[in-house]
Amino acid sequence: MASVSRLLAHVLPPLPRWRAQVLVFTIRSLVERAAPVERNCNICGRDDLFRPFGWPMRPEAMCPHCRSLERHRLLKLWLDQNKGDVVGKRILHFAPETTVTNLVRPLAGKYVTTDICPGYDLQLNIEKIDLPDSCYDLILCSHVLEHVDDRAALGEMRRILTDNGVALLMTPVIEGWSETYENPSVVAPDDREIHFGQKDHVRYYGSNIRDRVRQAGFEIDEFTAEGSPVVMHGLMRGEKLFVARRRAAAQ
Repeated sequence: MASVSRLLAHVLPPLPRWRAQVLVFTIRSLVERAAPVERNCNICGRDDLFRPFGWPMRPEAMCPHCRSLERHRLLKLWLDQNKGDVVGKRILHFAPETTVTNLVRPLAGKYVTTDICPGYDLQLNIEKIDLPDSCYDLILCSHVLEHVDDRAALGEMRRILTDNGVALLMTPVIEGWSETYENPSVVAPDDREIHFGQKDHVRYYGSNIRDRVRQAGFEIDEFTAEGSPVVMHGLMRGEKLFVARRRAAAQ
């Protein structure tokens, strides 16, 4: 440990003590890990050693070729198994990531990107979507709900979906918690990072995320990263893709 600290002192500018400790322990953990193995990226098709990404650091998370992450590759598995919900459909994609856009656009009949910020096909607030009822067949909403008023967002997404339309929802979930953790008194960005894991997050979901989705009027299924695909494609063990379907009203 001391030798690692001396090496860092030579190659890095002075760091706060806590940050230096994080670097030292991260390097030590990597040295002691088993050697990584090549993974297959099911998006670009390449086999290679995946790169670390995120904080806390995930050592084998990113494809070095197309830069896909675990959640993108999990989505690809679902798309491959559920083409009837995607091919030729009208698709609205909130906060689009380039990797997913390149994956979904060729499949769609109509593909529209949107965000609350400019620079996309549409500039929309997911909490109050300025679109007519029942105008899209599929909505992609990955790592958005933890940033916003999710009850308003879920209600609005259901409203603009057609009967039997689908919202694909992904977000960090702490499955060991029965309740979602929210604290309206936590507003400063640094405090939000401590409480919720990121400066612009407003909650950590517990397992009751399913109840929140159902309360918005959806039926919900789950697609889970499990078994051999986790090893083959470098997925995050147990990560969920929630498939929220707007069922047609009974006649």
